[in-house]
Amino acid sequence: MKDAMKTTLAKDPGTNRAWWIVDAQDRVLGRMATHIANRLRGKDKPSYTPHIDTGDFVIVINADKVKLTGKKEDLKIYQRYSGWRSGRKETTASAMRKQHPERIVKMAVRGMLPKNKLSRMHLGRLKVYAGAEHPHGAQRPKAVELT
Repeated sequence: MKDAMKTTLAKDPGTNRAWWIVDAQDRVLGRMATHIANRLRGKDKPSYTPHIDTGDFVIVINADKVKLTGKKEDLKIYQRYSGWRSGRKETTASAMRKQHPERIVKMAVRGMLPKNKLSRMHLGRLKVYAGAEHPHGAQRPKAVELT
């Protein structure tokens, strides 16, 4: 049994996480959100382990210029519920873009992450900004080329 292969488990990188920047201008929302979710989970790394958080930080700029295909701008509805009777609120994508454009990207990425405790940590590393400016220049983020 000495010649048996050994499984190596990835360790939590802690403060040694990479920073990536994604420009959302004229990008299709769903395809971009898939790439972002994979970066947050660490699935782009060879050391990916599903139960260990090995992902990186992702900064999204120009979230107000993200593209929705088809008639989603008028037909897509975002719902939230306060927990009270008749507490459900509905908002179309066009109204959401006017009021909170960063929430469109954040909710799309959130829907593509697994529904567990790790996903809350992944979302904490997602930074979304409506304009082109962001306060994370000191981290020297690298640009991501999405295909």
